[in-house]
Amino acid sequence: MSTYVLVHGAWHGSWCWKRVRSALQAMGHEVFTPTLTGVAERSHLLSPHVDLDTHINDVANLIRLEELSDVVLCGHSYGGAVISGVADRIPERVGALVYLDAFVLENGQSLHDSLPAPMRDIQLEQAAQSGDGWKVPPIPAEGFNVNPKDRDWVNRQCTPQPLATFQQPLRLTGAIEGIRNVTFILAAAWSPAPFSYFREKAVAKGWRTVDMQCGHDVMLDMPDELTRELAAVVVQRTASA
Repeated sequence: MSTYVLVHGAWHGSWCWKRVRSALQAMGHEVFTPTLTGVAERSHLLSPHVDLDTHINDVANLIRLEELSDVVLCGHSYGGAVISGVADRIPERVGALVYLDAFVLENGQSLHDSLPAPMRDIQLEQAAQSGDGWKVPPIPAEGFNVNPKDRDWVNRQCTPQPLATFQQPLRLTGAIEGIRNVTFILAAAWSPAPFSYFREKAVAKGWRTVDMQCGHDVMLDMPDELTRELAAVVVQRTASA
């Protein structure tokens, strides 16, 4: 059996993984779904000082202090930037990476550097108008094409995101390049979205790629299918060991 660390995206929390977490645990896997500082049940820690490094430390420290190894590290959306930072800092503990409809940033690049200008400008305007200049209100579930049954629940659960997490550049040493087992999963039924570009990069790098016909929150729209894809990563890794 394997160890999974599943990292949520912006405005979300551990709650969004509950279906996939339960399914993987039922298969006998060990599963961690940390909530990043400042959102969801940790929203009482929200401050202008919470940035990308804070969230990288959240996950890296979890892996270190739980003494995890050979981790399948999955990041959704903004969580892609987080797992890249974690994998670069502690590559010896990571067995595979999964970018789930996620940002795959280069060294020195911030999420806002890779976001289409209209999307970035909307976030900056919202932060200025209703977020005290430093926090971004959640994008409504409808905007992510979340399935209709879950939309009201998702809108109740999401909380503001610190703007600094989108603006701080990711710093990579190159250690992440030693991790060869990488998968990119695209949510193909959400448009317009910035992630097709990252899928193309994944293909060019020779990564395993998967297209899923659902909205951005894949873990809510297609939890059973996503669980199978995550389990397949373990099979692929074991077969190549």
